[in-house]
Amino acid sequence: MSDASKKEKLREMFDDISPKYDFLNHFLSFGIDFLWRKKLVRLLGKCRPASVLDVATGTGDLAIAIAAAGPIEITGIDISEKMLEIGRKKLAEKRLDTMINLQCADAESLPFTDNSFDAITVAFGVRNFENLEHGLIEMKRVLRPGGLILILEFSHPSSFPMKQLYTFYSRYLIPVIGRLISGNSQAYRYLPESVAAFPSGKDFLVILSGIGLKNERLHSLSAGIASIYMAEK
Repeated sequence: MSDASKKEKLREMFDDISPKYDFLNHFLSFGIDFLWRKKLVRLLGKCRPASVLDVATGTGDLAIAIAAAGPIEITGIDISEKMLEIGRKKLAEKRLDTMINLQCADAESLPFTDNSFDAITVAFGVRNFENLEHGLIEMKRVLRPGGLILILEFSHPSSFPMKQLYTFYSRYLIPVIGRLISGNSQAYRYLPESVAAFPSGKDFLVILSGIGLKNERLHSLSAGIASIYMAEK
């Protein structure tokens, strides 16, 4: 996926798989993604934010989980309008549409003024940025001084046998299962490729530090399959 066309191709891809997105997320992770989000919400709850921006919110799963932490206002943004449509239906069913606002926006050009949010979250979205550092800088811009950024993202397991099992599963099984259920052959081939290319672990902490964030740290999840990265402005 070339950089010049990455954003538009991703928009089309997520629009296309939106009807099966939630099911495949939970199915392919064996439901562990629920636990990962709960861990992020517990970490977020410690800072008691009054306003949260959830970047690359998709169908709103993380925004819905964050509502349990009790912030006054949650805003979710995503480039896929069809993903957001599903998210809005979920909010209405859960009667959370007055607490959570979902809107179509580009993570690398956020339509908010400087210092707008107490906390910013992203779940499985930063690796999709066309320009990773630019997107992170935009997040920092709209975060209030002292505010917290939490990023949940897939990692690269390094220990035997998890490394070998995860590599086999992501490289061979996920593309096949994803294609059969979603009907999109590209989307679930892109997933393991994007994870493999992402600078996870300490490499990502260096990037967070490099854009001027501080107190950067990570929590490894499920033997290194995923990580939660935290940093402050």
